[in-house]
Amino acid sequence: MFKAFVIDNAGGSLTSAIRELDDARLPPGDVTVAVDYSSVNYKDGLVATGAGGLVKQYPHVPGIDFAGTVLVSEHPAFKPGDSVLLTGWRVGEIRWGGYAQKARVHGDWLVPLPAGLTTRRAMAIGTAGFTAMLAVIALENHGLTPQSGEILVTGACGGVGSIATAILAKRGYQVVASTGRLDMQEYLRHLGATAVIDRSPFAEPAKRPLEGERWAGCVDSVGGNTLARVLAQTKYGGSVAAVGLAGGSALDHTVIPFLLRGVNLLGIDSVMCPMPRRTDAWNRLRVDLPLEQLDALTVAAGLADVPRLAADILRGAVRGRAVIDVNG
Repeated sequence: MFKAFVIDNAGGSLTSAIRELDDARLPPGDVTVAVDYSSVNYKDGLVATGAGGLVKQYPHVPGIDFAGTVLVSEHPAFKPGDSVLLTGWRVGEIRWGGYAQKARVHGDWLVPLPAGLTTRRAMAIGTAGFTAMLAVIALENHGLTPQSGEILVTGACGGVGSIATAILAKRGYQVVASTGRLDMQEYLRHLGATAVIDRSPFAEPAKRPLEGERWAGCVDSVGGNTLARVLAQTKYGGSVAAVGLAGGSALDHTVIPFLLRGVNLLGIDSVMCPMPRRTDAWNRLRVDLPLEQLDALTVAAGLADVPRLAADILRGAVRGRAVIDVNG
């Protein structure tokens, strides 16, 4: 038996509860993991509240990432006792996920826990931090350097934004953090932001396809009007890494920034990301993310806190990262 946070929609009404389940309920897979920690990401908020229509079959165990220890393995790359982590592959969305004391998945989806990381810190990074690292790598692969100029991070108080700010600052970039929570300026400056600006102007529809050139690059977790305004303000040859849609999925813009300024719009997918790119990103995180910064932006919670945190993250009220101790 194991404990899990389970959502159901019997009768068309979403309910949630912590339940004791038998191992026979675990989905098919060749590796069974004793989960230590999961975390709360924006997609977890959608799944746990039913807001995104992402779950196709109930009852369901959310949690799009987890870290723990292999219990049983029929996969040649893993043996009992190995420390592993998982992000993506639609686990927690169409397959049972990490809000449980046990998980069963395909071994091809697992990443060995990088040396120097605990399972708790791995989930303090989690999907959000992994996505942030992919964004930074993509920007640098398109020519971004600390000498390029100011780098904008939108939604900077969220999980992706917080970790992107810390990574970029450690790598020597001038990070401008955009947020609607200006009371968090001290928090963002502690992460390494050189300036903190209000998000409100970005929320207004763009009046022109091109505006004054300011940003050498951007990690954008907001989308919508914010992404449109950022593209209009990006310098010649600059790049914008689009990682989220907290502000909307529509993009009302023209191709002018791409044609006249050579701006690059880089889509960042952390779900089906190929394994070589995954392992590279996790190895980079071990080096490029200051662990003391990571600890400072992390709060601990348990399975009973998931409904509250899921609602909070959808309304932008979660600062940094929330780690779920499934055994707490």
